[in-house]
Amino acid sequence: MHVSQRRSAGLGLALASALTFGSSGVAAKPLIEAGLDPLQVTWLRAAGAALLLLPVAWHHRSLLVRRPALLVGFGLLAVAGVQACYFAAISRIPVGVALLIEYLGPALLLGWVRFVQRRPVSRAAAVGVALAVGGLACVVELWAGLSFDALGLLLGLGAACCQVGYFLLSDHGGDDAEPVDPLGVVAYGLLIGTLVLTVIARPWGTDWSVLGGRADLNGTGVPAALLLLWVVVVSTVVAYLTGVLAVRHLSPPVAGVVACLEAVVATVLAWVLLGERLSAPQVLGGLVVLSGAFIAQTSAPRRDPAAPVAGSPPAADGAQGPASPAGRLASGDGGRAGAGAVPEGDTELSEGSQTT
Repeated sequence: MHVSQRRSAGLGLALASALTFGSSGVAAKPLIEAGLDPLQVTWLRAAGAALLLLPVAWHHRSLLVRRPALLVGFGLLAVAGVQACYFAAISRIPVGVALLIEYLGPALLLGWVRFVQRRPVSRAAAVGVALAVGGLACVVELWAGLSFDALGLLLGLGAACCQVGYFLLSDHGGDDAEPVDPLGVVAYGLLIGTLVLTVIARPWGTDWSVLGGRADLNGTGVPAALLLLWVVVVSTVVAYLTGVLAVRHLSPPVAGVVACLEAVVATVLAWVLLGERLSAPQVLGGLVVLSGAFIAQTSAPRRDPAAPVAGSPPAADGAQGPASPAGRLASGDGGRAGAGAVPEGDTELSEGSQTT
């Protein structure tokens, strides 16, 4: 395949990933409003996707022995944590707002690098963090005295914090003699996340009759089972696979630019399909959040070759070696992610915004 054809294919796949991930909140919120608990919707999403990816998990079963800690961490944070917090957040605040709050993940990651790892960050990265925080103040209309649901905002921040855990985990496995295949990590992350969510969500108490009825989509009755099918197949399985393939064709920064469309897609879909309209200051603040998140992602410091691998953030460009967390493959909706290195070449699969 020629370079131009490969790039075009990569852009198409990245766009498809952003579109499919961005639609998860719009499909899940009517299910929550119909009577399902946010944690139950999260469990149904993870369990359904894990079931479909069982063949992938079996193919990569050696990961259970090679990298058990990575798989457990990925399942807890990138799958269970991000998705549970995101779905719980959208049950209380608008979908677009929840996803924009989750985009604070890259800014929080830079804070981890600066204050926990005590590594210097560039001035551009600091500007990106300031923009993201300032934009968030506009999104929640801070001047109105936090009129938004405080618990919903905290849940959105919880999703962003879990996303930071993904960013750190995504750096593991890329330097192994036998690189970790991100598809295997995703498959086992969903399996482990499902096991954890089973204990928390207690799906045996689910009102299964809800799935046999209809859910309200801004005044239109839609089969609840169809919405769940969309969340599992399109917004999870298809979204992960297209995201993985996109990063194989593009550099992480380019994939990260396209991934920022996820928040735009989610906000527009929520506006059109759910009637969740944002004010002009909120829209402007959302654009500032996305700009700050992207600057923070692409300004992450390069790893010192002599420094230890564990916990180090990826490099900022698309050159050989570990890449920046710019190509979001998981988890905005809170659930999208990929980890480790892509077998073809040295581009590491990473996420530029998560696990929705």
